Amino acid sequence: MSSSAPYYLKGSPLNVRLNSVIGWLARHGLSLAGTAEMSVPGRKSGRMQRIPVNPHRYDGGQYLVSARGHSQWVRNMRAAGGGELRVGRRVRAFTAVELPDAEKLPVLRTYLEKWGWEVNQYFAGVTAKSSDEEIIACAGDHPVFRITVTD
Repeated sequence: MSSSAPYYLKGSPLNVRLNSVIGWLARHGLSLAGTAEMSVPGRKSGRMQRIPVNPHRYDGGQYLVSARGHSQWVRNMRAAGGGELRVGRRVRAFTAVELPDAEKLPVLRTYLEKWGWEVNQYFAGVTAKSSDEEIIACAGDHPVFRITVTD
């Protein structure tokens, strides 16, 4: 990957399989540690694309963090500006606004505190215990969206 390409860490076949199981569980009403299945319209196809996510609450707001970087769901979210979160029959539509890098530090730190056991491997050695400077340095590699539930 060239240094000008946005960071993205593709999932291994095992990761892909586990994600589909976690998404299936959320779709059928079983949320593991707060996971949900997110649906966002594809920017080219318009069809809803589904992926399990870890909605994160911080300081009264709710956020979605892309641990793997500039993934397809991130590109779709930028185009669509929102989507849906599902756990079982409960579906919540939301709008999303991407945070600038300068605003990500507290969200990323608290996200890593809660979800680090699952996502630290995608943050190239950065953890919740890393310095502010280290977290800020990786902020551009991990898109963060503030979401607002609309229903």
